[in-house]
Amino acid sequence: MLEFTFLGTSSGVPTLTRNVSGLAIHYGKTKDWILVDAGEGTQHRVQQAKLSLQHLKAICITHVHGDHCYGLMGLLASAGMNGRKDPITIIAPKEIQDWFEATRHLTELFLPYPLHFIDSHTFNSSFELDEKISIKVYPLHHRVPSYAYAFKATSFQRKLDHQRLVQLEIPKGKLWGDLRQGLTIEWNGQLLHGKDFVIENTQHVSAIVSGDNDQPELLKDACRNVALLIHETTYTQAVLDKVGSGPMHSSAKIVAEFAQMMSLPNLIATHLSARYHDADGVQKIHDEIAEYYHGHFYIADDFHRYTLSASGELKLIK
Repeated sequence: MLEFTFLGTSSGVPTLTRNVSGLAIHYGKTKDWILVDAGEGTQHRVQQAKLSLQHLKAICITHVHGDHCYGLMGLLASAGMNGRKDPITIIAPKEIQDWFEATRHLTELFLPYPLHFIDSHTFNSSFELDEKISIKVYPLHHRVPSYAYAFKATSFQRKLDHQRLVQLEIPKGKLWGDLRQGLTIEWNGQLLHGKDFVIENTQHVSAIVSGDNDQPELLKDACRNVALLIHETTYTQAVLDKVGSGPMHSSAKIVAEFAQMMSLPNLIATHLSARYHDADGVQKIHDEIAEYYHGHFYIADDFHRYTLSASGELKLIK
């Protein structure tokens, strides 16, 4: 299962209700989490969402524009000041590492924990953060190199072979519990090994979190067998037509048409222009998506939480 907490959903600049980009992803049944992008003020959002920097395992930065990364240095510094010792993996354009090194030198930034940088410009394989989640990088199309991150979560379920236990007339209770834990027990003069009575089931679910991108079709191959796409919908099509192609962002229509073409089961729209600061503005984005995409979708707001089950069911938890 994956859980998504949106820490910032505004494009370019914050509004009174939306901060700039930041997304927390929990995986498995632990407190471990991953941060995607860290716009200015992200560490305040982390505190407000009651997330612990001690359990932050990795940071993925989609691109170097400030609304996606200006909060990174302060967040790293705060993690150190709060006593963090464990390493953090940072998957990001090489310029982010260069910026970090310059900041560390010019401001005497000291981190009491190591950073492991992976350059998204050159990384073309799957990175296993641990046995429960892996990350892949996909290039996008924007004014600067921008990337999407695909997260594949793996869950392991262990359940007892009840039918076999009943056939052997092993009574329920402690013996069943011991076998479930993989222990060896003695029953009617026989040694029974837990591994012989446990059925293991492995499940996978995948989601893609896109950075800024005006060509969703670049994710065509990446989106096969994906349960969820999180993508920017900075404008409505009418506004994009007026603004022109210069900013290199997607409209709600463009993203919705792509999601419909790919038969994606779930879509979350985010990264809204500050012009959509009220309910009427958000409704325009909503209506445009609904016109062109007939799947299950949400428009993210700050602090919205979503769960994506192993079966691919997406739910909003406010």
